[in-house]
Amino acid sequence: MAAEGDGKPNPVTHAVSKAMGKIRADEDMLAVLNAQASLKPKAIEKVDVATARKQPTVTDGVNLVLKQQGKSTKPEDLVPGVTAMDTNIDGAAGKLPATVYTPAGPGPFPVVVYFHGGGWVIADRKVYDGGARGIAKEANAVVVSVDYRQAPEAKFPAAWDDALASYKWALANAASIKGDPTKIALAGESAGGNLALATAIAARDAGLQPPAHVLAVYPVTQTSLNTESYIENAIAKPLNRAMVKWFVDKTTRSPADLKDKRLQLIDAKLEGLAPSVTLINARIDPLRSDGAKMEDALKRANVPVERRDYEGVTHEFFGAAAVVDKAKQAQAYAGQRLKQAFGS
Repeated sequence: MAAEGDGKPNPVTHAVSKAMGKIRADEDMLAVLNAQASLKPKAIEKVDVATARKQPTVTDGVNLVLKQQGKSTKPEDLVPGVTAMDTNIDGAAGKLPATVYTPAGPGPFPVVVYFHGGGWVIADRKVYDGGARGIAKEANAVVVSVDYRQAPEAKFPAAWDDALASYKWALANAASIKGDPTKIALAGESAGGNLALATAIAARDAGLQPPAHVLAVYPVTQTSLNTESYIENAIAKPLNRAMVKWFVDKTTRSPADLKDKRLQLIDAKLEGLAPSVTLINARIDPLRSDGAKMEDALKRANVPVERRDYEGVTHEFFGAAAVVDKAKQAQAYAGQRLKQAFGS
């Protein structure tokens, strides 16, 4: 899709979306959305990939709110007791940058392999620091957050191959990062939530040790853009229907990929992918129905699953725990579910 004009959001759509946000979003969520909007992001679906990758993120909105509140924006101040170390791990086609988050204490700790969001095209592990670091704290686990290859430079299934390779790396190297190799889980947000679920299936099919748990936060689980929540939240912020189409167009090689079970997860063979799964959704999010459909599909496959749908928040809320109360609640819930699965 070619860039359109200057990438400015459609003024009418923007006004309607803002008015809807005011009615539906919690005050603290709205503060983040307004802060991000004040940084003048372009409409991602109207620009080229290089421009899209430079746009202000929800994380930038969170940091702006923290500054307005006179608080520190340093991740180590926001989530004390967790240290972060950058490293490289083995991907499917070479080394991948990763950050290892480690809780205080001697360990060994359970391990969570975590995949960031961004539609497989934009963002990176640094943008999603809040979610990964929060999980390390709440689950008292080592979190390995991975920068998998992105489209359009590396189209489907490159990211999925890297995700599986990252899981294999964690199985083989857990002990070297204060981890317990017998307790390894998968987690991710948005596009990364899809990768977490798809990796659990791939691990099962490859005869690998199954993940102790899969945590998928507003995951992409199917490829129709006509679900109830896509229609209801077609012009929502910060994620809308047109953006998802843009991401999918950049990621897939041909329409045939849309039928691939790694994208159309709800039609995959789901039996035995993990002992338990947690799905987290936001009410003001085109991907909410993806979570509901995944819950139904997992139940049909007899996979124990719990799903929580948080009212008053939008896509990308999970990493905003520094300023959004529902994000704090969601991270605490995620941590509790992981601890339960780890038996800790």
